[in-house]
Amino acid sequence: MKSTKLFIVFLITTCFLIACTTKVPDPASMFKGENQAQLFRHGTKKLLSKHYDQAVQYFETLDARYPFSKVNKKAQLYIIYAYYKKEDYPSAIAAADRYIHLYPVGKDVDYAYYMLGLIRMESHRGSVERYFHIDTAERDLEPLKKAYSDFAQLIRFYPKSKYAADARQRMIYLRNTIAKHQLEVAQFYYDRKAYVASSNRATDVVQHYQGAPAVIPALKLMEKSYRKLGLTSQANDAARVLKVNYPNEKNI
Repeated sequence: MKSTKLFIVFLITTCFLIACTTKVPDPASMFKGENQAQLFRHGTKKLLSKHYDQAVQYFETLDARYPFSKVNKKAQLYIIYAYYKKEDYPSAIAAADRYIHLYPVGKDVDYAYYMLGLIRMESHRGSVERYFHIDTAERDLEPLKKAYSDFAQLIRFYPKSKYAADARQRMIYLRNTIAKHQLEVAQFYYDRKAYVASSNRATDVVQHYQGAPAVIPALKLMEKSYRKLGLTSQANDAARVLKVNYPNEKNI
């Protein structure tokens, strides 16, 4: 089983390196003789049939030849999705960012914000991590923090968007994941007797991630850290907050 997993990692890495060295054709030189309507129609057809690489080629050609056309504005939304589905996350993020900057008050910009958050969430996992089921809380969380910000902007600017409800649910997941990560870091410090760092991290969880499941163990860790530091008053405060807000929880 272990050798199988190592082989899969090797295979994924090899494919990635091959993809990076493959020469990409110039979009402006492709599909000669096709006008903007034909490029858009063919690109959309490829997108619907899940031929995402070819869809991207059509839409990039359309953008290169007719950058200011109305149909290209729609194509720029489709290309975000095409890049996302083909798991080219850097290109998908760049395409979404570009759309937001080009059309900051466009009627479909809420979709771009939504996709930006979704892409960052998915890119944080990655293909290797998905295979091995690595806990996202154990990795660098900067992409998730950015995803949270993207969804927050969507809800702030477009609260009635059809994507807002799903964005709110994803923000809850992101909040809980980030809080769990902070708690794990706090526990790491505590286990190594770095009690000041442990109490600071645990306090950050309590102050900034209200509602997350990690808040309860963070309060307990705050109390333990303060007692190790001889800060009885702060430890008692943490215990009191835990008792008042979570009366069914037993403090440690």
